Amino acid sequence: MRTYDFTPLYRSAIGFDRLAQLFDEAQRTDSQPSYPPYNIELVSEDKYRIVMAVAGFERSELDIESEHDTLKVIGRKQRDETKRTFLHRGIAARDFEQRFQLADHVKVVSANLDNGLLSIELVREIPEALKPRKIEINGSGNVELFNRQAA
Repeated sequence: MRTYDFTPLYRSAIGFDRLAQLFDEAQRTDSQPSYPPYNIELVSEDKYRIVMAVAGFERSELDIESEHDTLKVIGRKQRDETKRTFLHRGIAARDFEQRFQLADHVKVVSANLDNGLLSIELVREIPEALKPRKIEINGSGNVELFNRQAA
């Protein structure tokens, strides 16, 4: 197993401790549940889609929660009261809880359940205050004023 030393990052950068924590959590693959199977798609530059295979689950048995930087998908299967004898049971209709870490400004737009596939649409919406903006350069008068004040 590989480990990364983030000490140089901590010496020169402030506020990146969350990034190091995400790397540590990603390395612990045994803590990541593999059920239900899912895909994460990049639809366009700032649009994403998570598709989860939730065969056998109804809409009422699925919950999607978005809180700050975490998306949580929960499936609670209703218990079937009828007694069944399975010769082979290959469809895993068990409860699950899947968590996804969201980057800053990523929001859930919609969710759709169709043919046993749960599709969750996400979009990155950067606020106007954080978008790059062009700074106009005035005449040389401002440069001279700046140089006089610095001296």
